[in-house]
Parts: sequence; C-alpha cells; structure tokens
Amino acid sequence: MAELGPSPLAAGNELPVAVARQAIADALRPITERETVPLLTALGRVLAEDVVSPIDVPAHDNSAMDGYAFRGAELCTDSPTSLVVTGPTVLAGMLLDQPVQPGQCVRIMTGAVMPAGLDTVVPQELCQVAEGRVSLAAGVLRAGENRRKQGEDLARGKPALTAGRLLGPAELGLVASLGIAELRVLRRLRVALFSTGNELRTLGQPLDEGCIYDSNRYSLMGALARLGVEVIDLGLVPDDPARLAATLDEAIARADVVLTSGGVSVGDADHTKDLLASRGEVAFWKVAMRPGRPFAFGPLHGGSAKTAWLFALPGNPVAALVTYYVFARDALLALAGAQPRPLPSLKARSVAAIRKRPGRSEFQRAIVSPAAEGGWEVRLTGAQGAGILRSMTEANALVVLGHEQGSVAVGDEVSVWLFEGLV
Repeated sequence: MAELGPSPLAAGNELPVAVARQAIADALRPITERETVPLLTALGRVLAEDVVSPIDVPAHDNSAMDGYAFRGAELCTDSPTSLVVTGPTVLAGMLLDQPVQPGQCVRIMTGAVMPAGLDTVVPQELCQVAEGRVSLAAGVLRAGENRRKQGEDLARGKPALTAGRLLGPAELGLVASLGIAELRVLRRLRVALFSTGNELRTLGQPLDEGCIYDSNRYSLMGALARLGVEVIDLGLVPDDPARLAATLDEAIARADVVLTSGGVSVGDADHTKDLLASRGEVAFWKVAMRPGRPFAFGPLHGGSAKTAWLFALPGNPVAALVTYYVFARDALLALAGAQPRPLPSLKARSVAAIRKRPGRSEFQRAIVSPAAEGGWEVRLTGAQGAGILRSMTEANALVVLGHEQGSVAVGDEVSVWLFEGLV
C-alpha cells in the first residue's frame, strides 16, 4: 500500500493536490467479483472481460447510399459514364439472385447487400436517369466509393469492447449488433454515504434555530449516480460517539467505500476523526487547495478482515462537491475496475483578472461561453465562498488554477472542467 502520511513535498504541511491524487491512485486496488447480466440491464456497468465479435459487422459488403451499384472499373475518366438499369431494386435484407452484366447497374438502397461483382455506388443525386439508363459525369465518383466492406466495423474474432469499459448506450447497441444477449460485468461498487453534525436536519424536519438542512448527501448522491455505483444512504449521524461508531461499523460491513462529509477539520467539535483513526490507517491531510483543504483518506478495517476505503470530505457544500471531483470520482472509477475517464476539460480565455497566489490549487466556479472572435471565454460567477452552493447552480464549469500558478490577467488562457454530465 502507498504511504498515506504527509508528503515531504508539502510546504507548510499542506499537501499539493497532485501529490494527494497520486497517493490515492497508488493505494487502490479494483474489485474483481464478476456476474452475468442481461444486456438490457448492463447500462452503467463495468465490463469484466473483452467482448469478442462472433461475426463480421457488416456481415456483407453493402451500400452506404441510396443510388445505383455497378463495377467501378467501368467508370470513364474523361467522359460521362452511361449504364443500363437492370433487375429489381435491391432493398436492405434482400439478396439479388440474378447476375448484373458488364455495362449494367442496379438500383440499390442504403444497407442492401452489394450484388456479386459490383463494388461502387453512385448516389442518386449525382446521376441522371432516363429511358432505362443512368448517366454520371466524369470525375464525380471514384471506383469503390459508397461501399461498406464486410467486417469494416468489426471483424470476426477481434475485440469489439475491452475489459474495463463503462457501458453506455452506444456500447449496448454495439453488443446487440453482435447478437450477444448477456455480458460479464464486475459487480457494482458499493458506496456508503452519510453526513455528520448536530446542526444538520433532513428534509421534512423542522429547522431549529442555528440548524441547516443537509444538502451534501443529495449533491453527492447525484454525483455518484453518474458513475453507476450502488449507493447505501446511511443518512444523518449526530456528533455522538456511540451513533458514529455504529454507523461507521455498518458502513464498513456493507460497502467498499465510505464517503462522508464533515468532521475532518482541525478543531471540529465531534469525534469522527478519533473513530476513523481507531478503525484503520487513515491519513488526515491538509490539502493545498481552495475550496477544500481538510480531507481524509485510507483503509478502514472491520470484522472478518473486511476493509472499506474512506473518503472524508469537508462539510461546506461547495468544498464537499469540489473535493469529491478532485479526489473521489476518478478513484471510485478505478475501484470499480473502469478504464480511466478524465473529466472533460478545455482552454478558455478569462474575461476578467483572477487573483491567485502560488502554492495551492484553486477551483473557481465559472461560466464558459463562446467568444465572439472564436474559441471560448470564461468568467467567474462572483463570490467564491465554500458555502455558496447557489453559485454551483449558476456555473457550468470550474476554472482550474494549478499549484504553482499565480494571478490571471484579462485574456489569459485557463483550464476549465465542464459541468455538463457531471453535476
């Protein structure tokens, strides 16, 4: 297991984001248990083994256009080509049972099997048809065009999808095109989630003076739903040692990952850190980032040698969600056995100056939009406090400012992580 304590690279006992991310990646080992599921229930699952194509796709040479099929060798290079139309129209799913002679062509529809000896299709809009003949001008077509070759998409015996693929709608369609009805997948990663704090109230409860409604669990459950993991919601847990201990033990017993928010800051008036430390090899880090900073990670040990990985996020709503994307998202995909799926990002020019001191990473809420002169531009949503969750709903991206990066001037390019498909 990788060393999880403070890194010597951390100035002022604050761990750089990149160092913390690498320590997490080095420590994790993916789950290996497999199961077989019907194709219709495989959306969001992680493929456990390669899918090898049992057939060629397409199974035959076929037409990529509605038009006329003929021999490409009969194309004239310096004068129009004229061909006699013969036979019935060849439709998708139909085989032409009569030969097409030299100098002849046949009407064909998209997806239809190419008749024997024919290798070229002229789209109907590129030719003229009159009195049973097709004419096309010189130079509008090359021999072999508009024919999809047998096995062009997938060849028999070759991998169509490789193990670790997170299955989406396109993957399900691809597997169906091979005639495969079931898939071997890894079991779903189980993530136990709870929030801590005496000040928190759940939806439907009266809001006592000095209390707030818990929003972190709902944000994090939404983020987890994007990954297709199994979420075990353990609700709100007050700052009571016995309740915390019981909830923690239940989480370890039932889940592969324990995801919490709150209770990891210096000076927290609760018992979370002591309980976590007593059950594993948890490292409590001060990460050089904003928003965020307090974060805990490590293995938790339960009965019967059961181990679960802890990701303890800050309690502030924005900080909880940002640290989830910075540290937990990629790690959960790795634990689930999925191939890497980096967050979508792009470069955009800042329309305003952004103050930033070197020595920490910053993730600032922003709006990305097309620039008048081309490319993309980005502006911050305003106040960047870690508790202003409304600003996350107004933003469509995070501006990512690296550890050693300083202030940004108007017109400077910055990296942004896009929210689309994430939050």
